[in-house]
Amino acid sequence: MKNTFPEIAKRYLPILDWLPKYQKTDLQGDLTAGLTVGIMLIPQGMAYAMLAGLEPIHGLYAVTVPLLLYAIFGTSRQLAVGPVAMVSLLTAAGIATLNASSPEQYLIYALTLAFLVGLIQFGMGVLKLGFVVNFLSHPVINGFTSAAAIIIGLSQIKHLFRINLPNSEHIQEMAVAIFQNIGDIHWITFGIGVIGIIIIKYGKKIHKSFPAPLVAVIVGIALVSGFDLTGQGVKIVGDVPSGLPSFSSPSFDLATWKTLFPIALTISLVGFAESFAVAKTIHAKHKNYKLDSNQELIGLGMANFGAAFFKGYPVTGGFSRTAVNNDAGAKTTMASIISAILIVLTLLFFTGLFYNLPSAILAAVVLVAVSGLIDFKEPVHLWHKDKADFSMLIATFIITLTLGIETGIISGMVLSLLVVIYRASRPHMAQLGRVPGTNIFRNINRFQNLEIKDHLLMVRIDGPIYFANVEFIKEKLEKWIIDKNEKVNMIVFNMESVTNIDSTGAHELNEWILSWRKSGIDVCMTSIKGPVRDVLNRWAILECVGADHIFLDDSTAVSSFDQAIDEELLEKYSPYATQTNFK
Repeated sequence: MKNTFPEIAKRYLPILDWLPKYQKTDLQGDLTAGLTVGIMLIPQGMAYAMLAGLEPIHGLYAVTVPLLLYAIFGTSRQLAVGPVAMVSLLTAAGIATLNASSPEQYLIYALTLAFLVGLIQFGMGVLKLGFVVNFLSHPVINGFTSAAAIIIGLSQIKHLFRINLPNSEHIQEMAVAIFQNIGDIHWITFGIGVIGIIIIKYGKKIHKSFPAPLVAVIVGIALVSGFDLTGQGVKIVGDVPSGLPSFSSPSFDLATWKTLFPIALTISLVGFAESFAVAKTIHAKHKNYKLDSNQELIGLGMANFGAAFFKGYPVTGGFSRTAVNNDAGAKTTMASIISAILIVLTLLFFTGLFYNLPSAILAAVVLVAVSGLIDFKEPVHLWHKDKADFSMLIATFIITLTLGIETGIISGMVLSLLVVIYRASRPHMAQLGRVPGTNIFRNINRFQNLEIKDHLLMVRIDGPIYFANVEFIKEKLEKWIIDKNEKVNMIVFNMESVTNIDSTGAHELNEWILSWRKSGIDVCMTSIKGPVRDVLNRWAILECVGADHIFLDDSTAVSSFDQAIDEELLEKYSPYATQTNFK
């Protein structure tokens, strides 16, 4: 049955699914959540823009059109999209390589980066490549996130202490610079920052919906205005342009694209991984709608297009804001639309109120946000449970800290792939023995007192037989033959766990069979799955093995082997109980 036009439209425009069914009972939760997240977005957006190396106003621009576009194209009904600390730092790191000659040029690079991120994510969604993010394993993301959080935190020290520090993403350079300039701390600025951290960190204990970041902003502005702290050296945001973002255009220069593409790809993958992880977590609590990873990529791609053409910078779904959005009662993405409307009203009428906002308060917002990203428990947990994953986490963590954000995430992805390849090239293999008094066969290394015959080698391969593991399988089989003092005259391949055989595996398997038979070792097979049988037929391996050497189960194969021993006719097997007529 073909999908109708309305069904196709709902698939690609999820807003058409929930908006016609929108109920008045949903509005209260959406309104509360929208206002709460909108209030949260004002200081966060400004702070994260500063972290990205942009004027604070661009953080507000990044939560207008992008937020509306995600509400139309995204499938998660609680995800709060906008600037986040990780993507902001990646933006700054990527643009730094271009050495922008002016703030205007820097902004064009940021717009171009947002456009490339949108292009990559939208393209991945259309091509249904949402699975690609699985190459970022949990240990890699954990190690990368913790390291990046430390780098983000250290990058805010210059605003918290008001000292001169170079822009760097290498912890060794940052540590040296902080040590050299620590004596120049501006104590009033530091005091304001500490007050901001205390309010934001502990304000939530008053009530979960307490707008702690906004309160910190108000207190900071009040202190600067009341005590004329700008005259004493406290750095403030200054003029914040009012009005809605005008249309902007990214650069279409191919040289710029080539330079920015690696960091755009990193932001696309990391941003989507962070966004989809929190979306899945929240979706598990609702389950009244379908979460589609490929449509999420399209939604995030469209949001980044909006940022590129309306003076924003790369955006994604954020952990903290999404959690607040859900806790505040968001039922649909109407909450995001309400948040965007609040930001629009702020841009139109209230930007003048932020003139005396201390930069130290924005630094406090970032510091508190990223402090929760540093995970101490997971490395300890992995140390006890999985040393390989622990090593991958620590390697990604150290590389990110010392060699930079981009190198860290790329190294993490490469490590993930290497571990996958290593594990795939070493499938689990077992020698089988009979449980006494039964027709059941088990792994001789996991069960005791099994019946084992010196002249018979029964083998089970748990996984596909293909180019990456044929050498390992062959070496393992040869070792087992030697371990039996080369008395083996029959090898039984239990194929029940073999899921696939590629051309290399088929070729090698055929060579093994011919080689073993030349040396006096016969071969038979049992429990072959239908798809694997099709491959074996296609490569004429079943013909090579022989129809009388193919059995339904291990017990029949062993009985046939025993009968051949008794008759001293190893080359002749019982013709019954074969699989030759089964598909």
